[in-house]
Amino acid sequence: MIQRPIPITYQHRIAFTHGAFDPQNQTLRDLIADAREFGGVSKVLVLVDSGLTQGNPRLSDQISQYFAKHSDTVNLVADPLILTGGEACKNDWSLIDKIWQAVEFHKICRHSYIIAIGGGAFLDLTGFGAATAHRGIRFLRMPTTTLSQGDGGVGVKNGVNYFGKKNWVGTFSVPFAVVNDLEFIRSLPERACRDGIIEAIKVALIRDKAFYEYLEENAAELNRLETGPLEIAIRRSAENHVDHISTSGDPFEYGSARPLDFGHWVAHKLEQISNFEVSHGEAVAIGMAVDLIYSATIGMLDLRTANRILNLIEGVGFNIWSDFLAQSQDGTPIILAGLEEFREHLGGQLTITLVPEIGRKQEVNEMDEAVILDSIRDLAARCGVGEVAFSK
Repeated sequence: MIQRPIPITYQHRIAFTHGAFDPQNQTLRDLIADAREFGGVSKVLVLVDSGLTQGNPRLSDQISQYFAKHSDTVNLVADPLILTGGEACKNDWSLIDKIWQAVEFHKICRHSYIIAIGGGAFLDLTGFGAATAHRGIRFLRMPTTTLSQGDGGVGVKNGVNYFGKKNWVGTFSVPFAVVNDLEFIRSLPERACRDGIIEAIKVALIRDKAFYEYLEENAAELNRLETGPLEIAIRRSAENHVDHISTSGDPFEYGSARPLDFGHWVAHKLEQISNFEVSHGEAVAIGMAVDLIYSATIGMLDLRTANRILNLIEGVGFNIWSDFLAQSQDGTPIILAGLEEFREHLGGQLTITLVPEIGRKQEVNEMDEAVILDSIRDLAARCGVGEVAFSK
């Protein structure tokens, strides 16, 4: 056997700005200029989430004008390509083909750039297209939701859904850069704007007690989606997520522990059961609630602390119950299938992150299904839903 180590160092760059496509804003221009070869001009293909154009009707023109202003550095090969966004886009393989066709038609190469502007699902889709064309084109993410700016959009994962399962096909690929333009969140509907707060609470619970206390102290302001606290929450959430990716020793998830997915085994299945009627942020809030009550039931987490956290989740504007939790098929609660699907997605031993105290995580390798169902019943009672009957 011939064996050699291959050390590779990545730079994971997250820039924060306001008005990225203001011609006077140098953020995008400088990121690309610093990496261009021999002072040349770099080709850029821009992909835009169709949902974004509704609240930003002049966005395509602003993008074209921006790159025209900086044509000494970048060559925008065509008007921005507008593609379907939202979670449904990850079920449409034809969108990957459209990205590949655009790459081929415009002769985008490994020294060119794809800039994707949109929500987390859109970045997952376009990132997969960029990572697989020519074995990887430089990809610059521009998340436009609170959820993606503070969590998914600053990560290194790309993926699309397949076989009816979330992110079944995908890649790990560190983006060339991430640019969080905080102006985009001003045009978000209230529901989408709120979603990112739950991921901030999640990451605070597993690794940052001081951040949790900040969120708790500013819960009323966050509920009202006030700009200052919301931007601080996004930035600190992004920093915590990036710190975990860069320092955990497992950025490409070769192991089975995924602490950043606290509450997500329920959330992923809940999204699927509801046909994505329940948004990702709403599903995570509910998934966290189930796991918090479970942790208190088995004695891992103090009940008073569990209620304190549940009060914060509700205090920033989330419901922690969905009737989809109670759905059964052939007498078996559907939500329990999320455990096996989560294990399968990890590719090994089931590993679920729970929270024994604020600011600290603990992994477990099994969960008692009877206790899970009891936890769901307790959650229903807490929310005034009434009795939930499960039969297995």
